[in-house]
Amino acid sequence: MIAKARKLQLPKIFTEELPTLRFVDPDFVYIATNNARCKTADLCIKEGDYLKIGQIIGMRHGGFFEQPIHSTVSGTFVGLEKHYHRNGKMVDFIKIQNDKKDVFDESLFTRSDEEIFKMTKDEITKVVKDTALVGLGGSSFPTYIKFQTDLPIHTILINGIECEPLLTSDYRIMMEYPDRIMKGISYVMHAFNAKKAIICFKKKHKDLKLLYKEIIRRYPDIDVSIGLMDDFYPQGWEIAMIKKALHIDVKSGELPSKYGVMNFNVSTIVGLYKALKYNMPVVKRNITITGNGIKYPQNLRVRVGTSIRELINLCGGYVDDGPFVFIVGGPMMGASLDCDDVIITKTVTSIIVLKKIDFQENPCIRCGSCGYSCPTKLMPWAIMNAVKSLNKERLKALHPERCIECGLCAYACTSKINVTDYIRRAKLLAK
Repeated sequence: MIAKARKLQLPKIFTEELPTLRFVDPDFVYIATNNARCKTADLCIKEGDYLKIGQIIGMRHGGFFEQPIHSTVSGTFVGLEKHYHRNGKMVDFIKIQNDKKDVFDESLFTRSDEEIFKMTKDEITKVVKDTALVGLGGSSFPTYIKFQTDLPIHTILINGIECEPLLTSDYRIMMEYPDRIMKGISYVMHAFNAKKAIICFKKKHKDLKLLYKEIIRRYPDIDVSIGLMDDFYPQGWEIAMIKKALHIDVKSGELPSKYGVMNFNVSTIVGLYKALKYNMPVVKRNITITGNGIKYPQNLRVRVGTSIRELINLCGGYVDDGPFVFIVGGPMMGASLDCDDVIITKTVTSIIVLKKIDFQENPCIRCGSCGYSCPTKLMPWAIMNAVKSLNKERLKALHPERCIECGLCAYACTSKINVTDYIRRAKLLAK
C-alpha cells in the first residue's frame, strides 16, 4: 500500500513500551454486515431489538462458507449506517447503542479444561466455526477451515513476529496475556494431536524471551519452545517463518499442513482460547494507533465496532489540521483512506495516521530494485509492463498469484512507482 511512507522520516515511536490502554465502552458500536470474504448477509434482528453480547444477529455468506455475525455489546439495535470497512469500501454497518451493562447471551458459558481436553477435533471445529473466529493477524481467513484438514500435524507454530513497521499490538498481547496464549496453544495441540509447538517472535525482544522461558516452565505437560526469528521484513510471512523455525521449504501454492505444520497468529490463539473456554466470539481486540499525525501513539484494547474517531481523540487528537492519510493495517500492506470514518472490525490490527505528502511518480529506469527485493523471486517490473500492455498470456507466465503483496517492490522503487498495485491488478487480469 503506502510503501512510499518511507520518505516521511517517521519519528521512532515506542508504543511497545507502554501498557495497553483499555477502551471497551463506547456509546455506540458498528458491526459490518459484509466484508472482503463475504459479499452478502442476512440479518435476523429488527430496529429496536435488545441485543446481548455474543448474540447472533445475522449471517454473512461467502463463496464456500457462512459466517455468523455477533453483537459485541449489549444494547439496542438502532439501524444501519454506512461507514468505511478495513478493505477501503463503504458498507452497511449495524449500529448498536451500548447500554454498558455487558449482558451476555445465553449461548455463552464456561468450559473446564477437563471438558475441553475431552472434546473431539470435530467438536472443537464446530465451536470455532460457530464463534466465527478468523485470522486476527489481518488475513480474516475462517479459522475452522484449518481444523478440517485430515493430514497429520506434528508442529503448531504461533506467529508473534509482527514484522511490519510501527505495529506493536501483538507484542503487547504476548507481554500481557501469556497464560491465555499458553492455554490456547494447549487446546490447539490437543485438537490436532500435535507433539510440539513453537512460539515465534523477533530476536530483539529479549524481554519476551525471558518471560516465555518462565511461563513455559509452568506448563510441563505440553512441549512448547521459543523460536527466535530474524529482525527483517517480511519474516512474519508464514513461508519465511516455517523455513527459519523448522528448516522446511514450503513451496508456493502449497499449504503448510502438507508438511505437518499448522500456524496461527498470536491474537488468533487468544481468540481460540476465549472461544473454547467461554464459547465467546471475538468482541474485543488489541490495536495500535500510531503515526506522525496524532499526538500520543498508543496500544489499545477496544470493543470490536468502535469508531476510530473516538480512538484518535483518546490518543490526544491530531497534531494539526492536516491533511492526513489513514492506513488501516501496517504501513507496507495496509489499505489507505483519506478520511477517519473507519470502524474497528475484528481483523483491524492498527490505524496509522500520517501527514499527507504528494509523491511524483517517475518513469521506470529499469534498475531492477523491485526484483532484488522480492521475497518470492518474481519479476515485478515485467509484471507491471505486462499489465500496461494487457498481455494476459505473458502475465500467466510471470505468476503474479505468488505475490504476497508485502509492498517491498514499491518500497524499493527509485521512481516512486506503486509496483504492488500493478501486481494486484495482474492477479485479476491473469485469471
